Amino acid sequence: MTSLADEKYVAFTTFRKDGTPRSTPIWLVDAGDGRVGFITSSTTWKVKRLANNPRVELQPSDSRGRVKPGTHPTSGTAEVVSGSAFDEMKAKVSDKYGFQLKLINFIHALPGRRTGHANDCAVVVTLDED
Repeated sequence: MTSLADEKYVAFTTFRKDGTPRSTPIWLVDAGDGRVGFITSSTTWKVKRLANNPRVELQPSDSRGRVKPGTHPTSGTAEVVSGSAFDEMKAKVSDKYGFQLKLINFIHALPGRRTGHANDCAVVVTLDED
């Protein structure tokens, strides 16, 4: 059986205040102790939605967030972290995604990019037990 953290891409679903699900593809790593995590920008909508509702769902997907057939969502509770927890997560993502992460960071650092994207926080998800 493949672990969720072994997947290259995972659809990360957060929920709006009205309960509407919103998904986005992420790179996910194992954070140990039944937890997984990823790094992102603190200005993203997924992080903003977590302030209102920490409930999330994760499901294996492709790079566009289309879920893989035959897979099922895994629910959990997410927490935005910084400091040493962020540094630890950033190192794990760098170990797993290496050159891809460097390339993405380079593209977002190019002059004229107005995305405000900077991997300045991490999200750690405690997975619900089945």
